[in-house]
Amino acid sequence: MSFLRSVLYTLLFYLGSTPIVVIGALISLVWAPAIQHTARTWADYVWWLTHNVLRIKVVIRGTVPQHAVIVAAKHQSAFETMATLHIWDNPAVAMKAELMRFPVWGYLARRHGSIPVDREASPKAVREMMRAAEAAIVQGRPIIIFPEGTRIAVGEAPPLKPGVAGIYRLVKLPVVPVTLDSGRLWSAGTFTKRPGIITFHIGTEIPVGLKRDELLSRLHAAINRDPTA
Repeated sequence: MSFLRSVLYTLLFYLGSTPIVVIGALISLVWAPAIQHTARTWADYVWWLTHNVLRIKVVIRGTVPQHAVIVAAKHQSAFETMATLHIWDNPAVAMKAELMRFPVWGYLARRHGSIPVDREASPKAVREMMRAAEAAIVQGRPIIIFPEGTRIAVGEAPPLKPGVAGIYRLVKLPVVPVTLDSGRLWSAGTFTKRPGIITFHIGTEIPVGLKRDELLSRLHAAINRDPTA
């Protein structure tokens, strides 16, 4: 049954996502705010599919910050990359700079205010990241980042990528850690999603002004806690 639900989810995902994104992108050519409305509509649609087709429910523990802050989340599946656009009202998502060079996708990501994170950290890349981050801060948008850099199997806790420390140093905002357990039901590289409950736990804010090693140590511990504990 889980396999059949996953097949139906995939079909409805693409059948619904395509018109939402295409229509929204076209409208955004003449009305820029349409891109934010499109992202929200799409995320709400995916959330509905997840709940009603896959039978996956989501529990959110703690207070979701909707202001300018860095939200650093555990990354176990594709689900949380989509769910952040539903849970947060208007987030600016930090992502690998190379993803923003893809045709169409890169255009949409830039119009939405995504923040490019370049591993090489060249002066040009840093300036581009700062411009996008400053624009998000002026608008009071939370900055979402997945500091592990890629999806991680359940139970694994690799060192964090340096991008989160770089953004923290540049924008001088506190960090809110988010731990989750999506990988139990929606594991990376597996087509079938199983029904159940995914828990997001919004942790205690990490203040500004910490040294790099202390920030990474505290954040690493926070996002690797059991979200249900």
